[in-house]
Amino acid sequence: MDEEQMADHGNDAAVGGIAADRLRSIIERVERLEEERKALAGDIKDIFTEAKSAGFDVKVIRQIIRLRKQEPSEIEEQETLLDIYRRALGM
Repeated sequence: MDEEQMADHGNDAAVGGIAADRLRSIIERVERLEEERKALAGDIKDIFTEAKSAGFDVKVIRQIIRLRKQEPSEIEEQETLLDIYRRALGM
């Protein structure tokens, strides 16, 4: 095998200093995860549809989910500011 053929053969594994197999593996893993995320998003949408049909307010459920992700001190600070702003506006 001459030098040019060896260089061409090496291009299968590394092109321009990039390990093509490794790159392909990373891209395929991300694509699989994106598909899983899409499926999960569909499942979540179905749950919100179920909640709505059961008479629950989906907007409020989303707020509760957002609050549950926060630290209690963050929630308290936001509620305090909300109260101050409401009073400032005469609400």
